[in-house]
Amino acid sequence: MHPAVERWLARRTYDRADYPLERLQAAKRQTVSVVVPAKNCAETLPGVLTPLLILRDHGIVDELLVVDANSGDGTIEVCAQLGVTVAQEDALLAQFGPAHGKGDAMWRGLWATSGEIVAFLDGDSTGLQPGFVRGLLGPLLCHDDLMLVKGAFARPFQPGGGAAPIPDGGGRVTELMARPLINLHVPELAGFVQPLAGEVAARRDLLERLPFPVGYGVEIAMLIDALRTVGLDRLAQAHLGVRQNRHQPLRDLGAMAYAILVTAERRLGRAPQPGPYVLPGAPEQELVLDERPPLAEIRADGDGADQARWLTSPPIATVRSSSAARSR
Repeated sequence: MHPAVERWLARRTYDRADYPLERLQAAKRQTVSVVVPAKNCAETLPGVLTPLLILRDHGIVDELLVVDANSGDGTIEVCAQLGVTVAQEDALLAQFGPAHGKGDAMWRGLWATSGEIVAFLDGDSTGLQPGFVRGLLGPLLCHDDLMLVKGAFARPFQPGGGAAPIPDGGGRVTELMARPLINLHVPELAGFVQPLAGEVAARRDLLERLPFPVGYGVEIAMLIDALRTVGLDRLAQAHLGVRQNRHQPLRDLGAMAYAILVTAERRLGRAPQPGPYVLPGAPEQELVLDERPPLAEIRADGDGADQARWLTSPPIATVRSSSAARSR
């Protein structure tokens, strides 16, 4: 193991058990916002939002926002029943056009909130407990020198059909693409257990200095950019237990990996020109690979008044079947 990574693991790996509610209440000096991007998450959202509402009642979370992607399954109604603020992603920073994915929703949610510490949680997770969120926020509330904390957890794979879960069988894109890429090109980050985790908390001062890829590349981008902005010792991870989210079919994961790879390549000094991602037998779909500018730059321009500077045509990669590829 790289000596710097070994030292970092020993110094900057925390555990949710280290952050009971009383410790956070005593340490809290900054406001906390939590942003939950959601698309058709009515089934899982109650389990995500209820622990956050408990922490809001105890003064740890000050602001909670669900950023919805035009869900049609009752997601908005769930938020209303729980008394949680929900915003449509396209309505936030609307001058930038429609949102194009999870990263775009996170970027717009960051703009719409005001907390000095901002946490992002996926809306499709199950089994979330208050200790999970305490572990994510705790290092930032208790250690002033930290700037970003990434969630670390076990990810079982649930095969379905009554079969038993496969321990650590989840996170297939992480294990087959992201982790090898990090070890090869950014080995300082090799100690992160879940580099693509959607559960992350950071200080607003850092987040507003970072660009946000609009889609799947947002997590790898945030990690690499944060490393280069503040250095490894100001990043941390916290062991949170077990995380279970909805699994996508294996064939759908290639497009996700492709977007992450394009994002990483941009940060490795290369300028890829994304072409079509061919998936034999699959219908065409578009992958928007644009990146939103740092919010600090937009604020400096006067709340986006000089929007023409940023409204460029997004690079779009088409995911199409082999038969469609042959026809072009």
